[in-house]
Amino acid sequence: MAETDRPQLYLVTPPDFDLGSFPDTLDRVLDAEEIACIRLALATRDEDRLLRASDAVREIAHRHDIALVIETHVVLAQRLGLDGVHLLDGARTVRHARKELGPDAIVGAFCGATRHDGMTAGETGADYVSFGPVGGAALGDGTLAEADLFAWWSEMIELPVVAEGGLTPELVRALTPVTDFFAIGEEIWTADDPVTALKALVAEMQ
Repeated sequence: MAETDRPQLYLVTPPDFDLGSFPDTLDRVLDAEEIACIRLALATRDEDRLLRASDAVREIAHRHDIALVIETHVVLAQRLGLDGVHLLDGARTVRHARKELGPDAIVGAFCGATRHDGMTAGETGADYVSFGPVGGAALGDGTLAEADLFAWWSEMIELPVVAEGGLTPELVRALTPVTDFFAIGEEIWTADDPVTALKALVAEMQ
């Protein structure tokens, strides 16, 4: 990433949301800032709920011409015609997901704070890796992904890197020079006004 480029925004849905009201909120957020990708990250394993949520989010994502990936569920990504999958087990299932979804799908891998997992994920076909949490968020095993991991990655590795988990304005400011994407989710959905919260984070990306 060139030093003058601002990181892109990668929006992560809440782990649970109201199908009656969330689509409108999502629409407002997508109108407010340029979003590169959306991750459907529901905590439920209920297939009917996943299908209905996917339909609702996909309609809005495609209206805004934004890619939509689903967390973990390779089979559902295929069946629902989504743009790809975000894997939570490091490099372990990247090769399988790539084989199932084909060369054009987005395959991303969450690699905690492990440089080795990130490199292996890239070698086995991931389009990006994400490291986190960068702040005090319940993500992975809780081990913080420090700024020096992102600095090393951005200098040594061409594969895009995503910073996520517990982002604060201070962390966004510190990581802006060394990450390609910020994955933003609970940081804005738990706020009174997600649009205002998002804009406050974006303002730090100077």
